[in-house]
Amino acid sequence: MRARGRRVALSALPILQCAIAAGLAWYVASDLVGHARPFFAPIAAVISLGLSLTSRLRRVAELVAGVSVGVLVGDLLISQIGSGAWQIVLVVALAMSVAVFADGATLLVAQAGSSAVLVATLLPPGDAGGIDRCVDALIGGLVGVVVAGVIPTDPVRPVQRGARALLDELAAVLACTGDALRVRDPAIALAALERARASQPLIDELRSALRGGHEVATVAPLYRRRRRQLGRYSELAERADYAMRNARVLARRAYQALLDDEPAAPELADALGELSAAVGTLTSELGREGDRERAREPVLDVVRHAVVLSEVWVPGPSEQVIVAQLRSIALDLLQATGLTRTEALTAMRS
Repeated sequence: MRARGRRVALSALPILQCAIAAGLAWYVASDLVGHARPFFAPIAAVISLGLSLTSRLRRVAELVAGVSVGVLVGDLLISQIGSGAWQIVLVVALAMSVAVFADGATLLVAQAGSSAVLVATLLPPGDAGGIDRCVDALIGGLVGVVVAGVIPTDPVRPVQRGARALLDELAAVLACTGDALRVRDPAIALAALERARASQPLIDELRSALRGGHEVATVAPLYRRRRRQLGRYSELAERADYAMRNARVLARRAYQALLDDEPAAPELADALGELSAAVGTLTSELGREGDRERAREPVLDVVRHAVVLSEVWVPGPSEQVIVAQLRSIALDLLQATGLTRTEALTAMRS
């Protein structure tokens, strides 16, 4: 119940946006424009907004285009061949084919088909109702965009949640791999590898949140200043993705080394634990002023310890790979804090 309540709470503002947009779209289409029963205006408003913050402007364009294609194809054909079961088959197939040829977007194709059905069954050929429906769709979509701009959701908060989830998973993978090396248990290393391989949905969710955040910041004047912050999160998302890929390689090599009973210095497990803690520091500093600077030092500490270790120790083949991946992850994390690749490499060498 708690998870369900949290889900409702997180969706409260998008739900409010949809409700207000639906009522306002009906009012505009019915009372101001004068259309009789403009049911599609509120439907279009709700579809254009939805609970997802991503691609709202594209949804509006697909909605209006789909309705227009369906009405045009339906009106042209039904006026020539009449209405009936086989006519509906032909009209829907042709309207959806035109929509697929034009773009292929799911919403566009679905609206083309449903609008063609409406023309074939309810609207007389040549009747203004088809054109009115196109106008209603446009009204609903535009009202949805206006409401999204006037009552905007915070574009950064979903991005922060996604970034925290991804970084937490990265920290867990590194810690789990370190534990596996410490106790020499390949089963633990395999669990770390499986977690790393299963992390792609977290990366996809973060990128989706970023697209939605950029869109909100573009539409809503209140959040225009957040675009720079979103740009920083875009950098972080890209580097965190690379870091997770390197963590997969690291976990796979650790797993194989343990299976083959290859040696692994205890200091490697400690270094992975420190790197996991450094990721945790980066996560805790998200959204704070000066977070980029504060998050770098723990990562550089790991690099320094790895350098000291390499000076007094001759690593085996698997150990060399693990150290190389550890340094690669450290490089990715430093870039996630805003350093360029050159700056990050310079900091690691110093």
